Amino acid sequence: MVRTRRTPAGARLTATATALTCVVALLTAGCTGDDSDGFRPGAADAGDPYVPGHGNGGYDVTHYGLDVRYDPPTDRLTGRAVITATATQDLSRFNLDLVGLDVATVRVGDAPADHRRGNGELVVTPRDGLPRGRQFTVTVDYAGVPTAVEDGSLGSGGFLHTADGAVALGQPDSAATWFPVNDHPSDKASYDLAVTVPDGLAALSNGVPGPKSSADGWTTWRWSERTPMASYLSTLVIGDYRVVTGTHAGRPMVTAVAASLPATGAAASSLARTGEIVDFLASRFGPYPFDSYGGIVIADDRIGYALETQSRPVYGPAFFADDRPNPGVVAHELAHQWFGDSVSLTRWGDIWLNEGFASYAEWLWEEHDGGRTAQRNFELQYAKTDWSQPSVEPGRELMFGTAVYKRGALTVHALRRTVGDDAFFRILRTWTAERATGNATTADLVTLAERVAGRQLRPLFDAWLVGGSAPTLP
Repeated sequence: MVRTRRTPAGARLTATATALTCVVALLTAGCTGDDSDGFRPGAADAGDPYVPGHGNGGYDVTHYGLDVRYDPPTDRLTGRAVITATATQDLSRFNLDLVGLDVATVRVGDAPADHRRGNGELVVTPRDGLPRGRQFTVTVDYAGVPTAVEDGSLGSGGFLHTADGAVALGQPDSAATWFPVNDHPSDKASYDLAVTVPDGLAALSNGVPGPKSSADGWTTWRWSERTPMASYLSTLVIGDYRVVTGTHAGRPMVTAVAASLPATGAAASSLARTGEIVDFLASRFGPYPFDSYGGIVIADDRIGYALETQSRPVYGPAFFADDRPNPGVVAHELAHQWFGDSVSLTRWGDIWLNEGFASYAEWLWEEHDGGRTAQRNFELQYAKTDWSQPSVEPGRELMFGTAVYKRGALTVHALRRTVGDDAFFRILRTWTAERATGNATTADLVTLAERVAGRQLRPLFDAWLVGGSAPTLP
């Protein structure tokens, strides 16, 4: 993302403790009080302190099949989600994240399942327990007027009604405002989406475009993202857009610019460089990791950021203000396709792994495009960095702070200076290859870098990422 300036219990619980646990659970996820035969509820939280209440435990999602209809005049969304998952424990019930929409029915397999709502959670109790290792499907029929998620420290995200349609976008959350989901990047899945909108509107999303069909004044657009995707990287953009569909390097390329923006303006000209920029980044990071390319520029001023939505980043209009081209932001979001999208976070405290490398990609692209060198950008940023702010575990309020982005980029260049270009780019390509489609932590990167470079690098990472004073220049 780029933003514009703006017990386990050991012994048996006593009856009193059990009752207290149930009271707490009823306030959040519910409590049956019956964990017979070893079956127990999945956790109602992924345990990530940066996003309390997000994500759930007890299962792993492999696929979301989403079929939604949106009517802009009424701002009403109706949907069916078919979720394929595998139980990771003997599961008596489980949660899905879902905000502000009404649930009509839930089925687990072919059988109706009990369900209830509360605190942004859909709690599902199947007729029979789900043994560990069992693959199962959950079908949820739902409807309502979607709402945005307001957060005073992180801004707003979610499903936003616009003048000509809607946009579903946001980090760290947005998905749960328009479909039931395990809303944490540690549980990635593939997606198929069919979205039906009034004729004349575009409905844009992630992945490879499928066939469109029309009937009775409505058009259904289809999209498929078969490479595992973190939920916050899903998007849905509906409205009046100039959509250009072609191919690049043998894969579909879909770009779109809001019709209210100039057809030959800065946004369109910047987006037109997507293929060129991807090819340059692939020469540094390794093969492009997805089956399609593209980007979307929206015209809604409430979106003061660009987001690396998988295979098709979305850009807010402020990045092209005064009709100035901005290929740098395109390079940043496309770099995320490797760093953040393909190799995703295990926990949000390591967000520098996304933003530090994407910010460094801006420096690489600027040098390649005839601007300042990466070394010069490093020197300028080093001179103005506040070393009291760490890149790793920056705190929830500073998840999108300068230390995450710019100090993170400084760390990447310091690694390059220390190990040399050959080892540095081997580290990057090995990282994106070995960790492709999965999740990782800072510790994982350090271990891999030391293995590839054949030397100890922990002190370097510690000094540049979390040290409280300016590190010695390598």
